[in-house]
Amino acid sequence: MGSSARGLIFGFLGVLMFSFTLPMTHIAVAQLAPLFIGNGRAVVAGSLAIAVLAITKQRRPQGTQWLRLAIVAGGVIFGFPLFTSFALQTVPSSHGAVVIGLLPAATAVAAVIRGKERPSLGFWIASGAGVLAVIAFIAIAGGGLAGLRPGDLLLVGAVVTAAIGYAEGALLSREIGSWQTICWALVLALPVTLTITGISVAPGWPQADAPAWLAFAYMALFSMFLGFFAWYRGLAIGPIASVSQIQLVQPVLTIVWSALLLGEALEWLVWVGALVVIACAAAAVRSRVRPAA
Repeated sequence: MGSSARGLIFGFLGVLMFSFTLPMTHIAVAQLAPLFIGNGRAVVAGSLAIAVLAITKQRRPQGTQWLRLAIVAGGVIFGFPLFTSFALQTVPSSHGAVVIGLLPAATAVAAVIRGKERPSLGFWIASGAGVLAVIAFIAIAGGGLAGLRPGDLLLVGAVVTAAIGYAEGALLSREIGSWQTICWALVLALPVTLTITGISVAPGWPQADAPAWLAFAYMALFSMFLGFFAWYRGLAIGPIASVSQIQLVQPVLTIVWSALLLGEALEWLVWVGALVVIACAAAAVRSRVRPAA
């Protein structure tokens, strides 16, 4: 199996785990505070990271790698979880999927700026078509573009911060390893996430039912931890811009999980939209991307 195929497989595994994040967040924020969700899951994942790093006796990052880990943490540990947790208090997960559908294109732009990759014109056409397909099919299926909402700005913030964290984490993964990158980022962020979590539970330990806690546990173990093992591995194999387009299918998967878990409507149009989006993603990943020298 070629390196490109392995990159796409790892990327898809990461996307599959990430695709449950919005429905799980929607379930959790019904009973748990966004600050607790956004930081508490990072505390759980950070504790697991400490154990994994200690058991495997990993070498510590050096010099500017710590600064770059801080950028990763700012994007995927603080930015995306907090922005989406607050946003999903006021918008449904299907609406959130519309905006999150912009993430592959944003990641490709970050790869061009930070990773010096040079996608072809065909790539940008396929990527742009995929983004439009995501937005169009969700809008038709669920009225996702009924109008801008205050939560949309938070979701845009989530897209921007995640794209930066993805691109920087992919480059760093080539130096210190994919799962090592997210583990060290979680450890670096732990003093802050632990402090904010402590503040959020100071008035009293959160009271929630089993579904809310199971959703929180999923986000801690998969969305914040294991998902990045596969995702950063796929991006590190790269090219980043190509592998990132696998995430075009994430909104489609999110709609399906939202229907199964939250009871949102799921019609035949979803399956048609899924085929269109997957076709655009396939065209994008097959397009030429010149890696950095």
